[in-house]
Amino acid sequence: MPPSGVNHLSQPCISGDSSSSYADKKSGWMKWLSKIFRSGGNRGGSGGGSRHPHQHLGDQENVVWRAPARSSEDPSKAHKEKEELDRAIALSLAEDLKRRNRHRWRTENDEAIAREMQDKMNLSPYPSVAPPQFHPGDIRYCGGCKRAISYGNYLGCMGTYFHPGCFCCRSCGYPITEHEFSLSGKDPYHKSCFKELTHPKCEVCHQFIPTNRAGLIEYRCHPFWSQKYCPSHEHDNTARCCSCERLESWNARYISLGDGRSLCLECMESAIMDTGDCQPLYHSIRDYYEGMNMRIDQQIPMLLVERQALNEAIVGEKHGFHHMPETRGLCLSEEQTVTSILKRPRIGGHRLIGMRTQLQKLTRRCEVTAILVLYGLPRLLTGAILAHELMHGWLRLKGYRNLNPEVEEGICQVLSYMWLESEVMPGSKSGPSTSTASSSSSSSSSYYSSSSKKGGKSSAENKLGEFFMHQIANDASTAYGEGFRAANAAVNKYGLRRTLDHISMTGSFPV
Repeated sequence: MPPSGVNHLSQPCISGDSSSSYADKKSGWMKWLSKIFRSGGNRGGSGGGSRHPHQHLGDQENVVWRAPARSSEDPSKAHKEKEELDRAIALSLAEDLKRRNRHRWRTENDEAIAREMQDKMNLSPYPSVAPPQFHPGDIRYCGGCKRAISYGNYLGCMGTYFHPGCFCCRSCGYPITEHEFSLSGKDPYHKSCFKELTHPKCEVCHQFIPTNRAGLIEYRCHPFWSQKYCPSHEHDNTARCCSCERLESWNARYISLGDGRSLCLECMESAIMDTGDCQPLYHSIRDYYEGMNMRIDQQIPMLLVERQALNEAIVGEKHGFHHMPETRGLCLSEEQTVTSILKRPRIGGHRLIGMRTQLQKLTRRCEVTAILVLYGLPRLLTGAILAHELMHGWLRLKGYRNLNPEVEEGICQVLSYMWLESEVMPGSKSGPSTSTASSSSSSSSSYYSSSSKKGGKSSAENKLGEFFMHQIANDASTAYGEGFRAANAAVNKYGLRRTLDHISMTGSFPV
């Protein structure tokens, strides 16, 4: 939004010519004196007793006076000539006074007309003082080049004067020649340049965000990425990344996963596409649990599945609380037959092709039958889901029964958050990073970035991890959001082990 100190001005400048009236005044004096002496010379050559006709002194003023009669025998000749000279000087002074009064009337009248026009056009007055008044003989200096304005046209604005070519836009540097311009503080701008600098643009269609019916600029802004976009893009089928939630820009196409989801190119760089690719990451998270003294002895199968297969498995599960509207992982406790992804798809245009799947029957050997995770998500998001579902498995295997959703989902979210924290901020209290252990999966994943293949993470991937942590911490749901915040407060105060012991005994978090 434009700052409060911005004025949009119309016809703000006064213009003029730098020539002086001093020469005109001097010329008038010389004309009077020459006429007087010319008149005296004519009389000296005339005969006695002759009278002169009426003389017109000054072309514009049209002042008439009668020359006095004189003769050669007039003894008071010098006295009369002195009277004539005094009268000529008096008329000259009267003429100069009339000229100055007439100029002052024109100036005041012009200013009154300008003020009346400004009031009619409903324009804002200047924020600064009016240009200084100059008098003949004064020197004007340009506010742009700082040189004297000795001749030619000039502009008066913002309390100073400019050569026409020196009154330039602060943004583009080109002269302002339009009748209207924008003023921010003491910096002038073309209206188009000022709009380009201050008016928000949509990051989807790259157009200026339009005003609503009230004349206000209304837009949506993602709380983490600060992506600004027109409200209409929420309803015009613009694709949204299923991982980072950013809307698809018109100059960068997303990849369609074929099940109604889309993935941005940044998330696609580290996406895990089949069960084989995910196994090293899965085992590294099991190692993370073991490092937290939470070893899982049972070998729980883990499968990457499509969206439809995951939704069908949720229907077949008799108990459990699921995150709506999108569930991306599931800890199975019932025997089911699911379709898993055997071979990763490849990119064909802007979609995935060539995916191979297989039916797999899952038998119940313990309290946990299998862990299912949605395919096509970035490595850090896939790992966070696995850490969450493994905590469900650990609770069931350790005999934590009949926990309410807020307690069970809350403590599972804490383990997911702690794992992400160890990945994004190595060396934190959350435990060792699993990047090195999971890097063996990179040999079969052409979607990993080069930094992921070496066991490290790019700045973009770290930013994604921070976003996933932001999602967990700011979840608005009761079970996942409020449950996480209550569990996290208990873990920060009492530690993870004491919190789990309290849950085991009471079914609730310690206060």
